[in-house]
Amino acid sequence: MLQHVNKVVILGGGSAGWMTAAAISKVFGNKLDLTLIESEAVGTVSVGEATIPQISLFNNLLGLDENEFVKKTKGTFKLGIEFANWKEKGHSYMHPFGTFGTNMDAIQFHHYWLKMFLKGDAPDLTKYSLLCQAAYKGKFCRPQAIKNSPLSSIPYAFHFDATLYAKYLREFAEARGAKRIEGKVQDVFTRSSDGFIDSLLLEDGQRINADLFIDCSGFKGLLIEQTLKTGYEDWGHWLPCDRAVAMPCKAAKENYPYTVSTAQDAGWTWRIPLQHRVGNGYVYPSRFVSDEQALETLKGQMENEPLNKPNFLKWQTGRRKQMWNKNCIAIGLSAGFIEPLESTGLHLIQTAISRLMGFFPHQGFNQVDIDVFNKQTQLEMEQIRDFIILHYKLTDREDTEFWRYVKNMDVPKGLEEKLALYATNGRIFRQDNELFDETSWLAVMHGQGLRPEGYHPLVDTFEEAEVERRLKHIESVIAKSVDTMPTQQSFIDQYCAAMAD
Repeated sequence: MLQHVNKVVILGGGSAGWMTAAAISKVFGNKLDLTLIESEAVGTVSVGEATIPQISLFNNLLGLDENEFVKKTKGTFKLGIEFANWKEKGHSYMHPFGTFGTNMDAIQFHHYWLKMFLKGDAPDLTKYSLLCQAAYKGKFCRPQAIKNSPLSSIPYAFHFDATLYAKYLREFAEARGAKRIEGKVQDVFTRSSDGFIDSLLLEDGQRINADLFIDCSGFKGLLIEQTLKTGYEDWGHWLPCDRAVAMPCKAAKENYPYTVSTAQDAGWTWRIPLQHRVGNGYVYPSRFVSDEQALETLKGQMENEPLNKPNFLKWQTGRRKQMWNKNCIAIGLSAGFIEPLESTGLHLIQTAISRLMGFFPHQGFNQVDIDVFNKQTQLEMEQIRDFIILHYKLTDREDTEFWRYVKNMDVPKGLEEKLALYATNGRIFRQDNELFDETSWLAVMHGQGLRPEGYHPLVDTFEEAEVERRLKHIESVIAKSVDTMPTQQSFIDQYCAAMAD
């Protein structure tokens, strides 16, 4: 009989460490020994304040009360992301979480809309999105039990304070048996027989052993890279932004339920509204922008005086060549980093945890489990990478060296195919249940100016007058539905307002 893994050590706290600890403690309870090691002196990145709707799956797995979670993290709701100045200066569009319109006779809605739009007989795509219209009007509500109504399906995510989220999950995990050790790792011991990690020596002399080690030590990858020499695949030629500076400020205007990403001369700035402040940051490429220039650009974008000193971050876009190596699994920044543009950081933590649960090992550590885990993680990260590259590649901007570079760079083959498929007949194909669905690809490709030559031929089996009637009906239903929704602020005031500090 294969022996069970009895002891797990997580190195590093922050969102990655405490999300992992919370999930393991919830699923296993006291059936295994779980220890998390972190150091207050090291600190965490803790700027990942925007999420995508899949975060609700993780919170539901833990059984969190959503209103309490929003209160504890001083959160707000998120219906999508607005992209300003990406196609060209002065232009903006929304990438919503929900669908556009409704499919007709098994053909995707956007093909019917495309026919009329290309003729100049239909408004822009956002008119057919409940979430776009609600976001721009500052409206929010949870899905309503109303049959055949767009209000019955409202995918949403959150903006929250990542430090408070980690603290919240720490309390959750410790209440279920997870142990926390304050300390820094001085040395890592491996077994001479197979190179597996045996134990960690802390600066205070404690030696901590385990069967499975989970590396949540951030960009440095203390176990996965510094100890096991796993190797790294660099994606900087496609995603040249390798720095960020973040600074919060007080809000100067009403907070609407969406993130704003504004393209700069090189890179982009974010605005993430929370209940108690606004998160601001500038993601930039060090080969085009100095740290000093970045800070000045960020300050120029902020609506109020900063609340904290600037937090500078450095990374190398890419991934580990293996996210699971021997008895070590990297989760979070230690596994790799794409960049924050579509708020996928916490999602990749979440899917890594889910994959860990699905492939949770025995002490024997079967290589086939490790290989499939790594293959699935690699595919997921590459699909997300291609979607992020899309935003840079598909631009009309040529006003700076940065935008000329990304517009004219070669892109991965999979992305080339996606662009060609849409450019000919408006087709969008979702491969292997990839994270970003047809709605997301449509929103960005159309938002950044790609116009297909045609549409699905089955659309022409409908009379144009019938297509026009249906489009107007959908537009009208969405507009009326948005009118019935409360503002986000009134919703928060009623259900999940955070306590004042």
